[in-house]
Amino acid sequence: MYGITLSLNMDDLVLHNRQYHYPTWDARLETPVLIRLIYRASGLLLLVLSVFIAIHAQVPTSSSADDDPFLVQGVSDTMAYGLGRSIKIVGTVKNGAIALGGDVVVQGTVEGDVAAIGGSVIQLEGSRIGGDVIVIGGAYLHGNEAPNRSASSTTIMYAGYEQELRNMMRNPTEMVTPHWSARYVGLRMLAVLFWFVVSIALTAAMPGTISLGIARLQLTTVRVAIIGFVAAAIIGAGVPFSLHYFPTPLSALIGVLALLLIVVAGLFGRVVVFAATGRWLQRKFLPIGRSSESVALLMGTSFWIILSSLPYIWPLVVAVMIVTSLGLALTARYRVGWGRSQPSLISFRP
Repeated sequence: MYGITLSLNMDDLVLHNRQYHYPTWDARLETPVLIRLIYRASGLLLLVLSVFIAIHAQVPTSSSADDDPFLVQGVSDTMAYGLGRSIKIVGTVKNGAIALGGDVVVQGTVEGDVAAIGGSVIQLEGSRIGGDVIVIGGAYLHGNEAPNRSASSTTIMYAGYEQELRNMMRNPTEMVTPHWSARYVGLRMLAVLFWFVVSIALTAAMPGTISLGIARLQLTTVRVAIIGFVAAAIIGAGVPFSLHYFPTPLSALIGVLALLLIVVAGLFGRVVVFAATGRWLQRKFLPIGRSSESVALLMGTSFWIILSSLPYIWPLVVAVMIVTSLGLALTARYRVGWGRSQPSLISFRP
């Protein structure tokens, strides 16, 4: 009887003591770490899905099939122009003609200049052009006989990329809308691989500088952005000014130095931005493997390459990247915080 009671007590103790149980599934499911991991993975999945939805939501635009030229008849004292279509002049135009994304067909008389971007200038027999002829992305065509032109007029012609310029002028949104195809996706993946390798190499070469750049970007973001914006404005206005007004050797030196600064800033700044973004994504969505520098760089690189591939916003992304890179490069010699106490850095292992 005593043995049976002792056995029952031991069984009851085992049944009510959690340390003798190994319900691995239930115990792991109740841990808040796993729940947070599920939430973050779900958020990352929703982010990726939203990116693909935004990519596939764009409607491909096509050029209008109706290319009937706009007829200009009678006498016109103003400029004749066509936006996204061709124009045909059968009367007299006294102030020139221009077509963006179309041809200019002259059958009558044009007293001023004639220009076409993404099209050609066609001068028919018996017509007259009194000014210059400027053609970009097309050709200047006339009959077998010498065209009726002024003796002092000139012809400027660049015959490349006619169809591309025509489509761009007729559909201006194509300038900010990438055309998704297997080739374009392959180039984007190649860009991710290229910048990932560059980031790994630069981080291994100077880990301390990259760590200071990450801390500087996190602590003084506004200051870095202001310095980068001012530097971009100075380079954008100063280089053309020097090429126009300074002597040739000095202007060439300024241009080379500005180009060198842009290249160095682009490499260093991009790696810092990729690393900082990858660390942030690791903290938010990937708590496992936080110490992996390669994963952080790959996540940051992929994020910015995908962001720069989205329609309509990629010019803004490129501008932000250029300004931030210039700001980080120009503030690299200053200590973190610029007078503040040294913070705990998110450093890469040397």
